[in-house]
Amino acid sequence: MGSMQPDIAWPFPAGVFPPGLLVIVQRTVVDGAFPALMVIHDDEDDWLLCDGLHDPNADGASIVAHLDHLLAQDPSLVELAGMPPGHVAERSSGETSWEIRTWTYSSEGET
Repeated sequence: MGSMQPDIAWPFPAGVFPPGLLVIVQRTVVDGAFPALMVIHDDEDDWLLCDGLHDPNADGASIVAHLDHLLAQDPSLVELAGMPPGHVAERSSGETSWEIRTWTYSSEGET
């Protein structure tokens, strides 16, 4: 399939997220109902932000948004700009530190 934004490739200059970077994000995170507890930088160079609690694949559960807006909501996301493709960052709450590990799509669509 390939990245949804082929003109913006990782690694990012100066190690910071570029302006206008698009991400796939759960509505619960955009709306501020839940913090982002899982951030995936997939092997296609796309970024996905999930609340880690609800199914992001349910109809209407996720949208495409600019990361800039989410960084204003949660400044801790800036720490993840250096996370390479094929990795996931997870945390147990909005106040805990991010833990990064390797990640791939499972054959059944689960992480």
